[in-house]
Amino acid sequence: MSDPILQHFSYAHLPRHLQAVSQPFHAVAASMDAALPDGPEKSAGLRKLLEAKDCMVRAAIEWRAEKAS
Repeated sequence: MSDPILQHFSYAHLPRHLQAVSQPFHAVAASMDAALPDGPEKSAGLRKLLEAKDCMVRAAIEWRAEKAS
């Protein structure tokens, strides 16, 4: 069964430079969701992966803003 958290790994709505950052996290999340049985550790792992993805996207936004200044 597909975990509902996977919806938060979508990236098509992002600008291209952020898609490049976000897409690998989507791939890992989808792969782990398919490969592992449902359970608390899988849920925790997907949540932490989502947190990491969000941090990396924010880092890319900040870097681009600094570069433009």
